[in-house]
Formats: sequence, structure tokens, C-alpha cells
Amino acid sequence: MSSAESKAQELQRAFDVFNQVSQSLTQSYQELQGRVESLTAELAVANGELRRQYQEKEALSERLSLLLDALPAGVVVLDSTGRVSDANPAACRMFGDALLGGLWSVVAGSRLMATESPSEWQLGGCRLTLAESPLDSTGGKILLIHDLTDAYHLKAEVERNQRLAAMGEMAASLAHQLRTPLATALLYSANLERADLTESARLRFAGKTSTQLKRLEKLIQEVLLFARGESLGREQLSVGEWLNEVRQTVEPLFIDKQVALRMDSAVETVFPGNRKALAGALMNLLENALQACRTGDEVTLTTRLVDDCLRVGVHDSGCGMTPETQRRIFEPFFTTRVQGTGLGLAIALGVARAHGGNIEVRSTPGAGSEFAILLPIPENRHDR
Repeated sequence: MSSAESKAQELQRAFDVFNQVSQSLTQSYQELQGRVESLTAELAVANGELRRQYQEKEALSERLSLLLDALPAGVVVLDSTGRVSDANPAACRMFGDALLGGLWSVVAGSRLMATESPSEWQLGGCRLTLAESPLDSTGGKILLIHDLTDAYHLKAEVERNQRLAAMGEMAASLAHQLRTPLATALLYSANLERADLTESARLRFAGKTSTQLKRLEKLIQEVLLFARGESLGREQLSVGEWLNEVRQTVEPLFIDKQVALRMDSAVETVFPGNRKALAGALMNLLENALQACRTGDEVTLTTRLVDDCLRVGVHDSGCGMTPETQRRIFEPFFTTRVQGTGLGLAIALGVARAHGGNIEVRSTPGAGSEFAILLPIPENRHDR
């Protein structure tokens, strides 16, 4: 083969290789162009989805803003330092526009006052309850503030109506209760007019008349106290002073009946309450316990803190009560004693409830009874 032919063959092979590379590059370019078109379409779809999500978030944010503006409850957002970073209009109406940017501890400390209920607060003429939740993303908190003023007044009105209904139901019993001592007093007073009555007999009849009239006076006072039981003023009471005052009053009765009165107080704190009403309620429980005892029995007065409540127990070693008596023991005018009015325990229960508490009763026939007044102690006011 000549040199010219050899060079021609090499040139032909070079052209063949060039053509193959050119075709490969053309095919790669077409594939790349198709991929670019596909990615462009995917990007357009992604951008459309992002725009849709953004629009939805904007719409959601707008709806949420409208909802917070219309929400009657106050919403306050605190940052990690406890400063108010945001608040809805309801919260601003409650605390004023100066709320924003202020330290919540300062705002709450200067504006909120504790009430007899540990979970409720007084703000001017409003009664509020607060609930808080942590914001994990910022380390702050969100506060939800409910205005309970209307509900509180409605509750007081319902309790008043219930009390009036109870007063109506007891009217017939009251007439009977008043009639007996009144008739007895009239009988004794009629004897005082007898000309042949000796001085000693006259004094005896006068004393019996006075006794029956005092029974009438006590019964009327108890009925009036029961009727207005929801109107109780408040002062800061010391548990120790309250118990000592009651003990000094009733101790002569226990000594006279030869029943031991023991104290087991493990609490020394102060709490808001009406001194006269609470003293009367506790004395009613102690006198009730004394009536259930015989000579040689004992009554123990205990105080404990249980679940943020002050528990004042009156335990006697007397005769106890049947289950039927326990079910009716707080009914107005229900009594198992001949000379009883049936109002003492009803009044004590009314006083406890007016302080946001209650009275528990446990009894076993022949093994004594325990009545316990439960009174809520506002947070950070008690010392365990």
C-alpha cells in the first residue's frame, strides 16, 4: 500500500471518530436540554406550591389575627425574659396599652390582687383566672386570661336564689319551731299575772319565760345568718389565734360536761376569711360534737394542710351517726336533739362554702364522728 493510501485511511478513521464524538455530544446536549426543561417545569410547580403555601399561611395568619382580636379572653405572649412581646385587644383593655413591652411580673404585681380562691384574681371590678403554657421555640410563655366577672355574679345570684328557695322550704318548719317556745313562754308569762303567786314561784316562772324567749332569739338569729350567709367580709386570719379564740369560748362547756377537749394543730399560717363567721361555724361543730359525747369522752381539734387547703377537723368519741342521719345532717331544721334548732350545721356549711370551701363528715355508729372544715389557702400564703 502506498503512502498516500495509508494517509487517506487514517484520515477516514479520524473523520469516523469525529463523527461518533459529534453524535455523542449532540445526543448528550439533547438529553441535557430535556433535563433542563424537566427541571424548569418542576421548579415552576415548586414555585407555584410555595406561592400557594405562602398565600395559605397569610390567610391563616389573617384569620388568626381576626380571631385573637375578636376573642373575649385576653392573650399575652411573654418572651424568654418575661417581658410582654404581644397581646390581643382584650388583654390591652384589661391592663391598658402600657402592657406591651412591660415585665409581666411587674404588671401582675401592681394590678392583680389575690382572692379567696387560689386560681382567681381581682383586677379592679373584674374577676379573672389565668392559665399559662410554655412556648418551646422561644423559651417564653403564652398566658390565657378569662374574665369570670359575669360568671362570678351569676354564681352568687344562683347561690342566693338557692338560699331563698331553702328559706321558703323551711318556712313551715320554722313556724313549728317558733310556736313551741313561744307557746311555752306565753304560758309561763300568764302565770306571772296570778295574784296568789309567791315571790319564789314568780322568779321561777320569770326565769323559764326568759329561757324560752332566748331560745326564740337564738333561732331567729340563726335563720338570719343562714339567709345572708353569702355576704361575708374578709380579713387576714391567723390559724392559731382563730382556734384559741374558739377554744376559750367553748372550753367551759366541755369542763361542765367533763368531756376533754384536745388540740393537735400542725399549721401556723394566715388566710383570708371572716373571723366572726368562721368562729361561729367552728363553735357549731364543737358544740355538736359535745352533744354527741358522754362524760369521760373526748373531742380532738386538728389542723392540717391538704392539697393547698386548710383542714380543720373536729373528732369526737361519742355515739356516732347512722348513714341516714349523715345524709340529712346538713339539712336546715333537721335535728336529732329535742332542744336542737337544726340550723347549726347548715350555717357552718354555708359559711365554709362562702369561703370557697366545704365540710366533710365521717361517722360510725358507736365509734364517734369527725366533721372537717376545708378552706382553700391562696398560693404562696401558707408555710408548710
